[in-house]
Amino acid sequence: MIEPSIATFLITLINIGVLFFVLRAVLFKPVTQFMENRTNKIQHTIEEAEKDKAQAKVLVQQYEDQLKNAKGEGDAIIQRARETAQEQVVELLAAGKAEAAALIAHARQQAEVERQAAVALFKAEAATLVISASSRLLQRELNREDSRRFAGLLLQELGKD
Repeated sequence: MIEPSIATFLITLINIGVLFFVLRAVLFKPVTQFMENRTNKIQHTIEEAEKDKAQAKVLVQQYEDQLKNAKGEGDAIIQRARETAQEQVVELLAAGKAEAAALIAHARQQAEVERQAAVALFKAEAATLVISASSRLLQRELNREDSRRFAGLLLQELGKD
């Protein structure tokens, strides 16, 4: 069997120490530096993600504000359109009433003119009939001067009523 000796133990211990320093210089430092770089890169990515998240929140808030403003403006436009439509309805009704009143006044005026023309025609026909009846009653033929005088008297009497 192998007997443990102090010399073997010391050589093994020196080999382990040399191996430790060689591995530390060759392997541990690059691995440690790689891990630190990786940690820094991950930390930087997390910070950028948090910044992006904060910017996204700001943008979402801005978009919500714009949406609220657009809704408010839309409501205001609809309200103005309703008010304008109501004003137009009132104006159209007023114009229609004024036109109807003008038509009624014109119709009344025309009816009055026609009534006066009918009364004048009636008076003229009545005068002719009275003259005709009077001449028959008098058994004589009236001359033109008498007819005019009797017609004038008759028209005066009819005009009084």
